Amino acid sequence: MAIGRRQFISALGGATFAWPLAARAQQGGVRRISELLGFAEGNPDGLRFITAFHQSLQELGWTEGRNVRIDTRWGAGNTTNTHKYAAELVALGPDVIMTSGASTIGPLLEATRTVPVVFVIVPDPVGAGFVQSLSRPGGNATGFMMMEYNLSGKWLELLKEIAPGVTRAAILRDTSLAAGIGQFAIIQSVAPSVGVEVTPIDLRDVAEIERAVAAFAQSANGGLILTAGPLSALHRDLIITLAARYKLPAVYDTRDYVGVGGLISYGPNFIDQFRRAAGYVDRILKGEKPADLPVQAPTKYELVINLKTAKALGLTFPQSILARADEVIE
Repeated sequence: MAIGRRQFISALGGATFAWPLAARAQQGGVRRISELLGFAEGNPDGLRFITAFHQSLQELGWTEGRNVRIDTRWGAGNTTNTHKYAAELVALGPDVIMTSGASTIGPLLEATRTVPVVFVIVPDPVGAGFVQSLSRPGGNATGFMMMEYNLSGKWLELLKEIAPGVTRAAILRDTSLAAGIGQFAIIQSVAPSVGVEVTPIDLRDVAEIERAVAAFAQSANGGLILTAGPLSALHRDLIITLAARYKLPAVYDTRDYVGVGGLISYGPNFIDQFRRAAGYVDRILKGEKPADLPVQAPTKYELVINLKTAKALGLTFPQSILARADEVIE
């Protein structure tokens, strides 16, 4: 059947062709879901998130090997591979594609404007052009925003709260993404009100990050903020190591950084986003259209702190922070 479908598409001169969902459902009763993830294959966090997605699918009645087939690719922040995997997955003729991160949704929408796409962890889907609006996406994609840019300002406020002596902050961001630019703009706008001078550092490559952080650390009263993005995740261990080496208090966007030695994080609960994405995939498999399903903002945020890292930095968390923490790692 797959060979015949490719031949038919070829006969149309390569034009994009989408089979009606009802027709696909008649093919042995097995539906097809593709997954394009921004994480590296084997990444513990990525595995945890996708496991939650699969468990939620099963709770909704979709069991791999029985009534659904799932094909997965891991982009690992590599642009070339991500584009290749996007084309591969679209060519498989899935009923719906689930994807994570701004680095993966773009290539997917270049590969298809007909196959339904459900995204998670995308910071600004309207600004990036992935959807027409949050309430009426309008195209073949919908899903769950990573956050609203205003959250970025809270990271700077949090840094000042846990380390009142900080007067300078290095903001590590990915300038190739609209989200990287947007997050820095919000942090920059908040900086005067908390008395902190901000310095951007681009997350292009390891050597540049190491040089820039080392140069920044030569002056006193500094701290770090790691903005959200695929390159942040890719360089996670390096940035945590540099923060420890130069005794820089650092704020991160998710608990995953704190779990491996980062100081503090405040951001969305991504497990929740992957679980909610399963609900959208279920609705699409049952006939609803992405264009009619609103893009949703996060509903769960979490504050996580690492007391061991705080001790190594000579910091004592204020009681106000400890009382608000969702998780304390000792």
